[in-house]
Amino acid sequence: MTTSGRGAAVVTGAAGGLGRALAAALHADGWRVLLTDVDAAAVAEAARPLGGWSAELDVRDEVACAAVAGEASGAPGGLGLWVNNAGILVTGPSWEQDAQVRRRVVEVNTLGAMNGTLAAVAVMREQGHGHVLNVVSLAGLIAAPGETVYAASKHALLAFSLGTLTDLRMAGVRSVHVSCLCPDGIWTPMLHDKLDDPGALASFTGSLLTPERVAARAVRLARRPRPVVSLPRWRGAQVRLLDALPRLALALTPVVRAAGRAGQRRQARRVRADPSRPRL
Repeated sequence: MTTSGRGAAVVTGAAGGLGRALAAALHADGWRVLLTDVDAAAVAEAARPLGGWSAELDVRDEVACAAVAGEASGAPGGLGLWVNNAGILVTGPSWEQDAQVRRRVVEVNTLGAMNGTLAAVAVMREQGHGHVLNVVSLAGLIAAPGETVYAASKHALLAFSLGTLTDLRMAGVRSVHVSCLCPDGIWTPMLHDKLDDPGALASFTGSLLTPERVAARAVRLARRPRPVVSLPRWRGAQVRLLDALPRLALALTPVVRAAGRAGQRRQARRVRADPSRPRL
């Protein structure tokens, strides 16, 4: 198993998709990675080529998050990095999501990341160093049409992350960092069944990213913590401008719809042209 003076890195939701790519990229960069996921068998399989360190974890369970943080803290160098990646996406108008769906999205995307952050911060404050990296999404920067409940959960995560970072600094803790990575839509299983979904248009309006590209940016962010990083950078600036001008954003809804549908069609053509393209 690869070792690193920086300590161990925990990645949640690491059985596939972006989480698996994040774990692989961090492993290649020299981190000793503990892969976690609610699917114990799948995450064990994902961990096998990376040293075999895995654990079953439902991020909604704060006691379980604390146990994983404790396990990682026993690695040489302690717990150096915790990546909150686990998340779920629901699409469609907010009034079509029942209470059970809304609760599950918030429990996984927001409360689950809070549990992981606080479990990691408790260990990192004690050991005197560490970094929490929260995968937020551009939906945390703007109310993405058709993904309203998802975007609300990510807005909350962004506020929690930045507030926690500020609280750490106010408490005099300078060597524990919290970062937010806000990528555009990523071609992972989360979007594989959304090529004809009108509720998912927002995810296809910009540059559809590969998990590997996002993972590479996460590795750089792990090396050099920053409060908020968007990928690509220009998309972050674009959505922040629209968020600051809500009347303009509303007026541009037809444009967003057209751009998203065009993006779905482009991706569908790519998939048809290359059926062997891996669906991570």
